[in-house]
Amino acid sequence: MAARLLAHEVADLCLGKPSLNSLSISTTIRHALTALKSTDDTHISIWSCDHHHSKLDQSFVINECRCIGKICMVDVICYLCKEENIKNPALALDCPVSVLLSHETNVVRHVEPATSLVEAIDLIIEGAQNLVVPIRSRTTINSKRKQNVHHQELVAHTTHAGLGEFCWLTQEDVIRFLLSSIGSFSPTAAYSVESLGIIDIDIKTANYHSPASTAVELIKNSLVDQTSVAVTDDDGILIGEISPFTLAYCDETTAAAITTLSAGDLMAYIDCGGPPEDIVKLVEMRLKERNLKGMLDEFLMNSTILSSSSDDELSPLGEKMKSLRYSRSSSYSARITRRAEAIVCYPGSSLVAVMIQAVAHRVSYVWVIEEDCSVVGIVRFSGMLEVFRAHLESMMN
Repeated sequence: MAARLLAHEVADLCLGKPSLNSLSISTTIRHALTALKSTDDTHISIWSCDHHHSKLDQSFVINECRCIGKICMVDVICYLCKEENIKNPALALDCPVSVLLSHETNVVRHVEPATSLVEAIDLIIEGAQNLVVPIRSRTTINSKRKQNVHHQELVAHTTHAGLGEFCWLTQEDVIRFLLSSIGSFSPTAAYSVESLGIIDIDIKTANYHSPASTAVELIKNSLVDQTSVAVTDDDGILIGEISPFTLAYCDETTAAAITTLSAGDLMAYIDCGGPPEDIVKLVEMRLKERNLKGMLDEFLMNSTILSSSSDDELSPLGEKMKSLRYSRSSSYSARITRRAEAIVCYPGSSLVAVMIQAVAHRVSYVWVIEEDCSVVGIVRFSGMLEVFRAHLESMMN
């Protein structure tokens, strides 16, 4: 069994994976927003292609085409929360998506289909969140995909001039694969996360009553780290979280909520099912008080969708926004219902139990708490993979 596990390649994990949706690095954030709202995936890959026109034979030449990063709704929301963008979000949305890319250069890594499972785990431990893999063959062609013309202009399947299609593997994909072969890791998988030393005590926290705006940098960092921001009371008791995994299913108007609400109220705003009407009105009132007309206009355009009881009250623009919102939330509900409630375990919880929790809730981390709900730390996929990597190393020796 161990030999079979070590023999696996990245291609084995790619079976059935859809081809990537992609955007050019020169695409505007406004167009990227439309693309994000029109796809079932929370992230879109960003590509930089060195294209030029040959003067000799008038041919179009491609020197290099590479995925250089990825963006999601959280990137947009945090970007709009910047001081210079709060007053004029419309202008900010006309900037290229390049301003959203993480400064971390190894978040996305290109690998070959023949890359071994062990090599893939090493890359993730080093900081990779997504591995971009060429798809070797495909029987279903893009013509079978029915997309409207406008969407095709914004989001194209990643087929770059004969280079073929690509998919990507996430940390979750690797964890799910290892979980299917968990018997190979006995008895290690049954050990507690505390005994394995994978509880990370360097956590990000925000006080329940503090302004949500003070947590923007924490949210950005947690997106890079594939973790979350714990919301605690004055005694350090875990109340909930502000998770990038939940924010990724919100829309850009969440920036207005972050600008005006407390961390506790923000949790209610982003919780599944949509924000409560009283909190929506609170955001609107505070935007008016601060004379943030640009953000207010953007917020009101979407908040009417939340509060209108009759479709007849919606303008054509409102109808369009409604269809985007409902189609996105519908596909989300089919996958998993993510709330602002934190997913927790205890220091004595087994590694396999924590893995199952994370996979079941579609997150890459689990909070570790004591019996009194005080926060001990957090267990991440990368920490779990370090344990499995050490186990695989022993198999090879």
